[in-house]
Amino acid sequence: MEIVGIIVVIVAILAIAPRFLFHIKDLSYLDNNRHPVREQSPSEGLKQVLAQIRELHETVKPMKGMAKLKALRHFMDHLNDDLEITAEIRPQSQPAGEWVLAPGADTTRRILYIHGGGWLVGSPRSHRAITERLAQKTGAAVFSLDYRLMPEHRFMDGMEDCREAYRWLLENGPNGPEPASFMVVAGDSAGGSHTLALIAWLRDQNLRQADAAVALAPSTDLTLTAPSNRENLATDALLGPMAGPIGKVPRWLSWWLTMLAFRLSPTNPSASPLRGNLANLPPTLIHATDQELLLDNARRYATRARNAGSPVELHIWPGLVHVWHMFRQQLPEAEEAFEDIQRFLEKVESESQ
Repeated sequence: MEIVGIIVVIVAILAIAPRFLFHIKDLSYLDNNRHPVREQSPSEGLKQVLAQIRELHETVKPMKGMAKLKALRHFMDHLNDDLEITAEIRPQSQPAGEWVLAPGADTTRRILYIHGGGWLVGSPRSHRAITERLAQKTGAAVFSLDYRLMPEHRFMDGMEDCREAYRWLLENGPNGPEPASFMVVAGDSAGGSHTLALIAWLRDQNLRQADAAVALAPSTDLTLTAPSNRENLATDALLGPMAGPIGKVPRWLSWWLTMLAFRLSPTNPSASPLRGNLANLPPTLIHATDQELLLDNARRYATRARNAGSPVELHIWPGLVHVWHMFRQQLPEAEEAFEDIQRFLEKVESESQ
């Protein structure tokens, strides 16, 4: 019985300590500000996308460890193999990644794109459906960064790759040294979180700030305390099946697990930009769908950034999958989203002139 008592005390300490050790503040007050959702129904192509996602989950479900991770990486890299690419894809070794250049691209106008994939999967190849459309829609030179992934590397290694790439892009284009006239940072999911963390870091370092930022369904908070992180487990076709077990884990335990995996506090602004200083940031556009786990992460970020005086727009589509922009061949809503990004950047650029 004495041993049982000791175990109970240890568990109690582990459960209580994170709120003080990690300084986890209650941000539920941000949930009172409801953001409008577009009034439209999902297109027929969604059925095909959902079938494709179900096939993925059925394939990887029996797999474990690195075998599962390799299968997910392979799926991501070959998701759009049948996509017709009209832009020029120009690989680069340092910083690692690839330029995506539409005909007539203005190489002084640049977009640093940071792909998603939970910091574990994804690559410039996997996200060409997004980067090529951004290049076509904006006429800018898009650099898709191949940052270091976990678990082979530390989380902060990938973050440092983003910082170095941005600084390099300020002075270098696809054809060599050339100052940038207009700089955008964009990313989706995990890459969206890197995007938001990067613009805050640029402000803190007194470096030239991005002219605009675009975050598609960003993960803004690793504490997983937003309501949709659990409430939307059943409706998020892409992330729900993979995050299901996490939804059953007590939050205090998930915070310790995050600390071990990321080697930093779940409230560190580098990994949870929602919990950092959100003042004096550039115009930012955020996309999300009302079905996804990260919906309230986006809502909370938009509300808190606006409260801090930063210009943020949050546009929410109904009924779609996480980062539906990847499925542009099946979903007309993807094209709607790219046109929305185009309008936003054109507005920002015109107002800055």
